[in-house]
Amino acid sequence: MGDYLFSLVLTVHVLVGLGVIGLVLVQHGKGADMGAAFGSGASGSLFGSSGSANFLSRTTAVLAAVFFITSLGLSYLASDKPAAPSSVMEGVQSSPATDAVPAVPAPAGDDSKAQSIPK
Repeated sequence: MGDYLFSLVLTVHVLVGLGVIGLVLVQHGKGADMGAAFGSGASGSLFGSSGSANFLSRTTAVLAAVFFITSLGLSYLASDKPAAPSSVMEGVQSSPATDAVPAVPAPAGDDSKAQSIPK
């Protein structure tokens, strides 16, 4: 159940984040009306010159609040998961050193070159 809820909240979080990005890019800045007043561009927008700012700003504020709530929800859901080991060596079981190195049999006979290898 926890993984399903985490995936659902994460999906909503990503979609709301993309919605906030889109709404912020659609809105015009506060200085855009000054440029339009002197004839350098059109002051109209998608939903009209006065109603668009209210609709877009309120929608952006609502989506920002939902983004904040889903951020808190994701941090809470992630804190319930078991912590990962802090070290790679935590999961390794130690064994005696004699088991790690196999015994090498001594060379048979005096004609081998094992005697000439420096130690």
